[in-house]
Amino acid sequence: MNAKVETKAKPLKQAMSGAELFIEALKKENVEVVFGYPGGAVLPLYDALYRNPIRHILARHEQAAIHAAEGYARVSGKPGVVIATSGPGATNLVTGITDAMMDSLPLVVFTGQVATGVIGTDAFQEADVIGITMPITKHNYQVRDLNELPRIIREAFHIATTGRPGPVLIDIPKDIATTVTEPTFVTDVHLPGYQPNTTPNVLQIKKLAEAIAQAEKPLILAGAGVLHGKAAEELLAFAEETNIPVVNTLLGLGSFPADHPLFLGMGGMHGTYTANMAMYEADLLINIGARFDDRLTGNLQHFAPNAMVAHIDIDPAEIGKNVDTHIPIVADAKEALQKLLDLELTAPEANEWRLHLKQSQKEFPLWQSEEEEGISPQQLTKMIHDVTSGEAIVTTDVGQHQMWTAQYYGFSQPNRWVTSGGLGTMGFGFPAAIGAQIAHPDDTVVAIAGDAGFQMTLQELGLVAELKLPVKIIIYNNQALGMVRQWQEKFYEERYSQSLLPCQPDFVQLAGAYGIKGYSVSTEEEAEQVLKEALTSREPVLIDCRIKRKEKVYPMIAPGKGLHEMIGVRP
Repeated sequence: MNAKVETKAKPLKQAMSGAELFIEALKKENVEVVFGYPGGAVLPLYDALYRNPIRHILARHEQAAIHAAEGYARVSGKPGVVIATSGPGATNLVTGITDAMMDSLPLVVFTGQVATGVIGTDAFQEADVIGITMPITKHNYQVRDLNELPRIIREAFHIATTGRPGPVLIDIPKDIATTVTEPTFVTDVHLPGYQPNTTPNVLQIKKLAEAIAQAEKPLILAGAGVLHGKAAEELLAFAEETNIPVVNTLLGLGSFPADHPLFLGMGGMHGTYTANMAMYEADLLINIGARFDDRLTGNLQHFAPNAMVAHIDIDPAEIGKNVDTHIPIVADAKEALQKLLDLELTAPEANEWRLHLKQSQKEFPLWQSEEEEGISPQQLTKMIHDVTSGEAIVTTDVGQHQMWTAQYYGFSQPNRWVTSGGLGTMGFGFPAAIGAQIAHPDDTVVAIAGDAGFQMTLQELGLVAELKLPVKIIIYNNQALGMVRQWQEKFYEERYSQSLLPCQPDFVQLAGAYGIKGYSVSTEEEAEQVLKEALTSREPVLIDCRIKRKEKVYPMIAPGKGLHEMIGVRP
């Protein structure tokens, strides 16, 4: 990253302050919206924003600002841009930066810093944001020379959006923002030390084609890399041409139509029985854009034990990291699939395999408990799907409601599913929905939240009310940290240590305090009626749904177990 940069630059005649130069650089990157929160160290930047037409979204907390930027980036494909002040403003971004790093979301984050003359003196609101964020960013910078700012910003957007996307941070001392110079703007950038490979090796592509022709139990595992690579159409064409069944990772949902006959569902800890057994039994596993994380694989000793593994990934560090790979292909998912489709692929003779998987889907469907009265969260998710025709942008926090949504909503289009995967961040879903709604103002955006996670970022009701964003907030309320409670019941002998939430606000009155319409429903009949009314409106709505308190997410792979050792497969 520190290699010499080859650039073409065009000098400007007028002198500009660092803050003005910052705004001009954002314009050159076609930035339309910025999420942030002002403070002393970034006041010069905000003063420049005041005099320029870039839209700014004032979150009520920096963590919500960066989660909103993540939601914006996830559904738009554009980098989310964030501004926060020095010290606590910057440190409040750490969770969101880490979340974006884990889930490969392109962000460019600007933090204010104390003046260069007092850096290192423990000045007011000083924090070593470069040291703090080095492990959780794709790259970070601290600007010490104003004339370097245009180059740094150009590089940051380039790094964040190319190769495997990720967050890049730029720390700007306050005196840099106020200093005046006659700047030169970078119009081209070349980093010799950063050259992501997108084109697959032809010999490896041919090797994979040969393996496909010989396979008897082939399987495609499609992850978020398919979505980041805009390769959903190519994946569909590839699966249909070879007639190979498809499993999605949690973050890969929507990359392959959920209603397609080749789709087996989501794999992993709460994946479908058939998807997990398919990975366990396959003799050829074609991983496209997934990183073989532990929530997908379970115990690695039992993961795909009989499979030849092919792995297509734009990040070479992921190939072979967790699972031994026989056919490594470092490439962009779209380019790799296009190269495969350019060949005369021989579809494998796998009729028995497909029939076996179809029979498995019939014998081991997802199921729900009938033991408790109240709203079934599974049925509630199906209702949301039906009312929105499966076309809403859906965001979630992390926990049981996240898994029920992944299992039952049925995503058939790319970039309609926004959730926190690798980091598992509570409080993510609601602000992410705000960012998604800003990116797609005419679409229906539904924030499915747990009652616990919603309380972590509920202050953003103020932002929704201010901007009159038609976000639909649906709370799956079981008065507990649902997934924690489930683990305590199954693995800790029902010792519910600090996982129950009997004292909660009246969410409907809380929404009303912000001028937002709210509903409370406790039966499926009420839920269906309210959903039909609320989800078709063009105003913000909150619905507090009292779901079955003891309902659990099944199937489930217990800690240390393999894909074939699921519990809760049958009622």
